[in-house]
Parts: sequence; C-alpha cells; structure tokens
Amino acid sequence: MVALKDSVSGDRLAMLDSRRSFMRAVAGMGGALAAEWAPKMLAQTPQPMPSPNAPANQNVPAGMDGPDIIKPNKAAVNPLNQEQIAAKVQQLYKLASELKEQVEHTDLKSTFPLEFVKKAQQAEKLAKQIKDMAKG
Repeated sequence: MVALKDSVSGDRLAMLDSRRSFMRAVAGMGGALAAEWAPKMLAQTPQPMPSPNAPANQNVPAGMDGPDIIKPNKAAVNPLNQEQIAAKVQQLYKLASELKEQVEHTDLKSTFPLEFVKKAQQAEKLAKQIKDMAKG
C-alpha cells in the first residue's frame, strides 16, 4: 500500500510540474505579445472626425470659406427715408423740449400729471420709430 501511495504522490507532483510549466509558457507568451503590441497601441492616438461645417481649407479665416458677403452700398441710401428720419428727429426734439419745460415747472415730489406721462410715452414711441427706420 505504501508503494501505491508513493506512485500517486509522484503522479500528482508530475501533474503539478506540468501545470506550472504550462502556466509559465502561457504567461511568457502573454508577456511577449503585450510587449509587442503595447508600443503600437500607445503610439496610435485616436483622430477626431472633422466637423461637416469645418472649412475646406484650414488656412482660411472663419467665414471666408463661403461666397463673398455682399455689403450694402451706403451711398445708395434712400433720400426719402433720410427726410423722414430728419422730420421724426425734429418732432422728437420738440417733444423732449416740451417735457423738459414741464419738468422744470412741475413739482416732481407729487404725482406726475397724466399729460406728462403721455408725452413721455409718445417720445419713446417716436424714438423707436426712428431707430427702426435707421436700421432699414
């Protein structure tokens, strides 16, 4: 029985040695593959995809890639529009002068007269019309 026990132990030792040598071989191959692939993987950096809105030529400033921008001819401003703007500015000046006189003659510690508020709103509306006309 002792001889049978020794032969079983020897088989186990042989099996353990063969497993160890197999694991060493697998670990060695894995290390070799990692050593070969690692520099290649680290050297490759992912490249971002170009934007579909990016200019075709990277040396051209932004906005200069498309068709030329047509600038309005400032000399061709409508003279009728200029006259209307000048008339509205004159009206605004008159309203502002009237408001100034009312402020000088009114006690502002009390409530504002309704006429004063209406003239201020009128002046505000006229100023907005002038601004809109000047924009074109």
